Amino acid sequence: MTIPGGRARLGRWLLVLGRLGLAAVFLFAAYGKLRPVGTAPFSAASFQISSSSLAVSQAMFAIQVDSYQLLSDRSVEFVSHTLPWFELALGLLLLSGLWLRWVALAGSALLGCLLGVVIRTYHAGLGINCGCFSPGTEPLSGWTIARDSLILAWGLAVATGAFLRARGRRARAGESAPAP
Repeated sequence: MTIPGGRARLGRWLLVLGRLGLAAVFLFAAYGKLRPVGTAPFSAASFQISSSSLAVSQAMFAIQVDSYQLLSDRSVEFVSHTLPWFELALGLLLLSGLWLRWVALAGSALLGCLLGVVIRTYHAGLGINCGCFSPGTEPLSGWTIARDSLILAWGLAVATGAFLRARGRRARAGESAPAP
């Protein structure tokens, strides 16, 4: 015996859990890049961001971005100053559920680009730290590629689910509209 609407309800809950989990990934990545250098993670001091601590955090992240040996100095500066804030915005938007289809799609595009850079750098043999969740804490390895691939698949699943749910809502709205 099946429960009417059970699949739809399950799909809705999976989408909510998926977007909340993906939001946590982006928020954690932003937090790791923006928190004051030298503070213990999730301590009171790690949330006390000042303009000087932010400048140091961004400079440390810029060194990490530069270690990938892909960008000009000007581009490194741009990425190190914008990427953490973009990740924060994606995380907050995923948390809220606003514009879910487009936010999940943008997040997946970002994850795909970052994964491509990680794969390229790993295969080039550069022995650098990933910088994915904070500067200088994780050596680039096959594990990094596997983890980032799973996060990308997760992002794509959320984006796909959001688009399918919107399409289903439009189809149901069309069925309930009176015939001309």
